[in-house]
Amino acid sequence: MAILVIETQYLENYGTEDKPHWKAKGGTSYKVTNVPLNVDFNDVVEASGVAYSNSFAEEYVITWHVESDDWMSSYERSQLEFDGAITHPEPTIDYGDLYEQVQVSRLKAESGSALGHEP
Repeated sequence: MAILVIETQYLENYGTEDKPHWKAKGGTSYKVTNVPLNVDFNDVVEASGVAYSNSFAEEYVITWHVESDDWMSSYERSQLEFDGAITHPEPTIDYGDLYEQVQVSRLKAESGSALGHEP
């Protein structure tokens, strides 16, 4: 088992729907725990649902990486160093909660490939 870390960028629209003015406002390191090493990590990222977009805000995946079970973000490490405890952990998703969605995503990709379509 491992942790899949999904790094995102968050933006807010300071304009209107007709004249958007997007500003980057930071991002998040989402941790997906208990991920088996024999899965397609792209399917897990898609099933996580962390990316979204609407007229006023958007969050998209920048990258993802696999880490050991004791991985901490720099934000969590700094809390531990300066405060002695992690009081604001990064958002965490358990792979067990995503398992069904990952399987559906995999089946869709396989059926699209079987029909000659790109997944």
